[in-house]
Amino acid sequence: MRPIWNGAISFGLVSIPIKLVNATEHHSVSFRQIHTADGGRIRYRKVCELDGEEIPASEIGKGYEEPGGGIMPITDEDLAALPLPTAKTIEIVTFVPASEIDPLQMDSAYYLSANGVPAAKPYVLLREALKRSDKVAVAKFALRGRERLGMLRVVDDVIVMHGLLWPDEVREPEGVAPETKVTVRDTELDLADALMNTLGDVDLESLHDDYREAVEEMIAAKASGGELVERPPAGGGGQVIDLMAALEKSVRAAKESRGEAEGEEAEVTSMAGRKTAAASSAHAKKSKPAAKKTATAKKSTAAKKAASATEKQPSGAKKTTAKKATPRKRTSA
Repeated sequence: MRPIWNGAISFGLVSIPIKLVNATEHHSVSFRQIHTADGGRIRYRKVCELDGEEIPASEIGKGYEEPGGGIMPITDEDLAALPLPTAKTIEIVTFVPASEIDPLQMDSAYYLSANGVPAAKPYVLLREALKRSDKVAVAKFALRGRERLGMLRVVDDVIVMHGLLWPDEVREPEGVAPETKVTVRDTELDLADALMNTLGDVDLESLHDDYREAVEEMIAAKASGGELVERPPAGGGGQVIDLMAALEKSVRAAKESRGEAEGEEAEVTSMAGRKTAAASSAHAKKSKPAAKKTATAKKSTAAKKAASATEKQPSGAKKTTAKKATPRKRTSA
């Protein structure tokens, strides 16, 4: 990896020569602007507003636009004369817990590499000190013509620096949160928790840019003269009518995607499930007469067996049974 900056980390009286290397890269597909009529390339030319001539890069300088609209020329010598102690130094100003850094401030990331053999010992010293303290270092540095804020932390055995926005560069979230009063029920929170738990852990290394892959496939197909593969339109963007139904459906879909059995579904009743339960209940009601007939038939069979057993008993027992079974007659006055 090619370094983009050479300097040193200032750690008290310790100076650590380092090289700054980009830690990230973008893989998005780049397009060019063309004239749709003939496919000609559209290019931007830098033209002077006064004489209309195209100006080469060697004749282009900096200027500050004043409130009245005038342009004040600013030369490289003017900027070089400014006191900038961090021009070639990453100056550590404090050490704080990582939780004190607002993620909204985090910007580009860089690897810090020890520059030369003598730099290895102080580099490892700072790295191990950061590990043991469980803190991050806040530093000031200059890059591409301006002073910036940075955060140093350890990733594996490498010191990484994240560029940070200055605190006054982070906007306040005024008017962003919903202004209407919204009440969230416990059942809705339970479903949201169930969905969070159902999604489970995901290996971040397995995530990839589906859109970029589709663009690359489309370009390859057009280049080879083949047919373009139509993909189903992406869902979403619609209004959620029933939040509970949407949560229940999401829980079911997440479980199905993980290959879990139907019996392992979350303890929630889906909208479709309610209809199924109602249908089962109706079916049970229709089956009740049949159940009664079955019970009556069983009682009739049992009565026949009892009668058969009575016929085999002695006559005395039969009379006794008959007397017990025969109701008394009322005598009229």
